Amino acid sequence: MQTKDLLNNFISYLTVEKGLAKNTITAYRRDINRYLVYLKKHFLSVLKISEEEITDYLWERKLSKKLTSTIFREQESIKGFYKFLFTEGYIKQNPSEQLKSPKLEKYLPDVLAVEEVDKLLAAPDIKKLKGIRDKAILETLYATGMRVSELTELKIPDVNLEVGFIKCFGKGSKERIVPIGSKAIEAIKNYLNVRKKTDTNVLFLNPSGKKISRVSIWEIIKKYAKSCGITKTISPHTLRHSFASHILQRGADLRVIQEILGHASISTTQVYTHVDKKFLKKQHEKFHPRG
Repeated sequence: MQTKDLLNNFISYLTVEKGLAKNTITAYRRDINRYLVYLKKHFLSVLKISEEEITDYLWERKLSKKLTSTIFREQESIKGFYKFLFTEGYIKQNPSEQLKSPKLEKYLPDVLAVEEVDKLLAAPDIKKLKGIRDKAILETLYATGMRVSELTELKIPDVNLEVGFIKCFGKGSKERIVPIGSKAIEAIKNYLNVRKKTDTNVLFLNPSGKKISRVSIWEIIKKYAKSCGITKTISPHTLRHSFASHILQRGADLRVIQEILGHASISTTQVYTHVDKKFLKKQHEKFHPRG
């Protein structure tokens, strides 16, 4: 079904079944139309979208200096649209279900301190097969700043451990080459030595020998964060944010970070300059005698 048909069906639902006012329906149509244009521009499918990709869209809207109230309305429009698609059976999972309200400060991504990342990466029990795999997953996410959706699609041939680079495919199947450090290389090598023998060349597998899911990786991260006493709200995207913030703090060029993260626009990457300033302010308050 064409996206315009999905939108028209949604508008009919709002008009006939919900009985919303004409101005409200006009706002819904405008918000979803703008969102669909964004998806087309980035070669994304409305029926095969992730929560993080919806969040990226909302980030782009925020970085274009839109009011928080406008972003909130647009987010609610998108949530209503996906709830309709889910209820009507167009999609099997609602990707917008866990989207948080866009309070201004909440839009700055949660970032782990380096010490917290160290604890998290040391949490898996590498004496066990599952722990070896989980260690490799965590090290790879932090070493590369990859999106979790990119990690789940990684194939063994995409990982060049000798040269130290990973080939990953981002939005719209756009390919990019990402460097990977020695710790992650070691963790992946250890995992490949014990990885279940299977016909698939997908790198990270679940216990059944099939491609691991985004939800499973989310649960893995939450489990280890809890086990090592991290109380911050944490997700796979937290490691992506932490990666970018930490290398920026150590002097990496913003354009380099943009390339590694696969951001189409430098404005998306610039959010990390705000995170970095926030970090510097906290450090000043903590260590300056009159902070």
